[in-house]
Formats: sequence, C-alpha cells, structure tokens
Amino acid sequence: MSATSKPAASAEDIEAAWNDNKLAQVLYHDWEASTYDEKWSISYDERCVDYARDRFNAVAGSRGWPYGKSLEIGAGTGFFTLNLKLAGVLDEAHVTDLSPGMVEAAKKNAKTLGFAIEGRVADAEKLPYDDDTFDLVIGHAVIHHIPDVELAFREMLRVLKPGGRFVICGEPTRYGDIVARRLSRFTWWATTNVTKLPALANWRRPQSELDESSRAAALEAVVDLHTFDPDTLARMATRAGASKVRTVTEELLAAWVGWPIRTFEAAVPEQKLGFGWRMFAYKSWLQLSKVDKALSSVVPDELYYNVSITGVADKQ
Repeated sequence: MSATSKPAASAEDIEAAWNDNKLAQVLYHDWEASTYDEKWSISYDERCVDYARDRFNAVAGSRGWPYGKSLEIGAGTGFFTLNLKLAGVLDEAHVTDLSPGMVEAAKKNAKTLGFAIEGRVADAEKLPYDDDTFDLVIGHAVIHHIPDVELAFREMLRVLKPGGRFVICGEPTRYGDIVARRLSRFTWWATTNVTKLPALANWRRPQSELDESSRAAALEAVVDLHTFDPDTLARMATRAGASKVRTVTEELLAAWVGWPIRTFEAAVPEQKLGFGWRMFAYKSWLQLSKVDKALSSVVPDELYYNVSITGVADKQ
C-alpha cells in the first residue's frame, strides 16, 4: 500500500523550497508518500469509508449517487476517492496530484483494493483536462496547499459538466488551525522532553527520527499556505463562478484532542502504541465529534477546525 520510498529532503532542499513553493509541494509530498497512510491512520475499511462518506454527505448530501465520472485534485494516496468509491458515492475515478510519488501510491492502493483508477501528475491551477469532462470534482485537505485558490476553483468549474458539483472537505479554518498548532507544538515539546528521563528512555524515538520529523515539520510550514474563514471561502467560490455554494464546519473538541494524539503518536516509537491505543483514539474522536455537532448551534462556525465547501457549475 505504499509508494517507493523517497529519500528525506535535505536541509539544502528545504532551503531551496522556501523560494519555490511548487518545489516544496513536490518535495514534501514525495517524501510523505511512502508513509502517509500510516502517519494519518488511513485505511480502506468501514472506519474510513464511513468517515469519507459522512464528510461528503454533510456538505453535499446524497442526491445523485453514484456520480458517473469523478476527478480528485491533490489526491495524495487516494484516501478520499477510494473510500468514496467503496461507499458507492462515485463510479469512474480519476486522480491528480503535483507529487509523482502520491499519484503512484494512489494507483497502487486502488490496485490492492481490486480496481483501477486513472492518475496524472497535475497542477490544480492548470488541470490537463478538456472543458465539461467530469460529473464531480473532489478534494480533501488540499486547497490550503494551492497558491491561487480562486484559480483552482475556476479550473474545477471549467472541467465540470454543466450541473456538475465540486466537493472539497477537510480544510483548516483560521482560528481552528491556530489552536490545533499550539496544542501540537506543546505536545511535541512535552513528549520529547519527558522521554529524555532515564525511566522513559524506551519511549523515545531515536534522535535521527526526531530530527527528520523536525525537518518534515519545517517543510510542512512551507506547503501549508492558507487557513480559511468559511464565509470568505464561500465568496471566493462564488466569484469563481460557482452557484449553490454551501459550507459546513466540523471538529471542535475532536480537533483539540485529536491533534495532540496525532502529535504524540509521531513522537514515540510506533511499537509502543498497539491496537488498543488506535481504538481509544478513534472512539474518542467519534464521541467528541458527536458533542461537537450538538454544540454547533451555539458555537460560531469559524471556531471549528475543518471547513468543507460545495458548489455547482452553472453553465446554462
């Protein structure tokens, strides 16, 4: 389920990437391709099928399933497309990513699941497809990496057939991201310092792995370009030509707990965390997500961590 492993980006690579964002995107995502599914606990089973279907349904509903021909921008290892296909949301699947390593990983994951997808290395700001080609364009945690988001929306709308829909999920909100990053930084600092104690030495990752994680974090800071206010994002999509634009936000307490958990997992040896830990983390997220939904009527949407957006290509 993984792409061919890429060598870690060097300090020189990272320095060059500060001045070339597209280079940074390729370096970072090629670097991540071979371990991305493991890092984010991605799977292609009931847990992630339910997650992908529910995120899609929350913003766009279930009318029109399955969509005949779908394109994903910034598809990574195929998480969103493959799980939505397994859920019956879409039929013919095409994926793109700026990273060759990610495109290869997505195609390998599809083959493992028993079906084929079409994959291309492509820039979301200039999609290599004709007008009016797809019934659906999707993305998950992608547009915050794109320098010109409005141009990307215009490209999505261009390649959509009249009446086709785009659905972008899992994008960071401005305030939600501030909280998540602060919690993550504190968790990393606390974990890497506490595990220096002799009694906890076997909970500490080798220094070389910690250094590599720090370099990855430095490069991640280069590739994460945007956070979003939901209303501002909706206006941007409308300016690009979309109609019936809608946003929803999710994850408040779930993010406040989830990001420290993910950071802790990255800071300690993998073998220390077994199936029981994984189930604890997942069930905690599920329960807190239910609380978050109950709070949505009283908590401003911009405080939630994730924003999803949908719109329709109105070409009549």
